[in-house]
Parts: sequence; C-alpha cells; structure tokens
Amino acid sequence: MTVKRMDNVGIVVEDLDAAIDFFTELGLTLEGRAPIEGDWADNVTGLRDMRVEIAMLRTPDGHSRLELSRFLAPPVVADHRSTPVNSLGYLRVMFTVEDIDDTVARLIKRGAELVDKVVQYEEMYRLCYIRGPEGILIGLAEELK
Repeated sequence: MTVKRMDNVGIVVEDLDAAIDFFTELGLTLEGRAPIEGDWADNVTGLRDMRVEIAMLRTPDGHSRLELSRFLAPPVVADHRSTPVNSLGYLRVMFTVEDIDDTVARLIKRGAELVDKVVQYEEMYRLCYIRGPEGILIGLAEELK
C-alpha cells in the first residue's frame, strides 16, 4: 500500500487570527474554522482533555492544506518558533509563488522578516526563507520559466 496524498501540514500558533490573516495574504483560502475537543480528539493526539481551535486553509491549486491550531488546553509545552532551519524535528513550509519580490514585500507589510536574501538557484528558482507570524519559518520559491 502506498500513500494516496499528503493531506495537510499542521502548525501550532498563539494568535490564530493573525496567522489566518498572514496566510490568506500569501494566497491561501480559509476553508473553515472550528473548535476541536472530545474523546475522539484525545485518543488521536494522546492529550487528555484537549481543547483546540483549528483553521484549515487551502492552497490555490486545491491540492494542499495548512492546518493552524491554537491550543486552549493542555498548555503548550515547547516553543520552536525562533529555532534555525537545522533544528531537529523543526518544520518549515515552502510555497511556490508567482512573483517572489511582490510576495515578500506584501508579507513584510504583515510583519514577516526576510531571513537573509532572495537567491537564485541555477536557472530554475529564486528562493528565500521568511519568518512569518510568531516566527514560523516559511520558504518561498519562484519558478523561473
């Protein structure tokens, strides 16, 4: 048996509204927002008495999703928001964008910070990392035609 598809990537945030605003500015579409709790959720995550609010966002091509979660209970146990890209277990999300310069400029207006520079990889991509809301590391790639 093989994997059918990757369904979503999950990121835990403190300010769900700010994260939704940031990722919709990037071009994702909010599909829904809901509270999650109960025995089924506890049994999936292994967290007892879990209460979380999630927002599911979809990429423009409809193939990928980003799940943003704000935990109400139990308390968050670790904070990896400012760790560098080579941290064990660290997660970054990369998006292909149409115009990397325009995207970076728009996201900086929303509080993003460019990690270093926009660089070109051969004749294939222009790439950069930015820190988005709460220090989330996001990769941006512009395909060169």
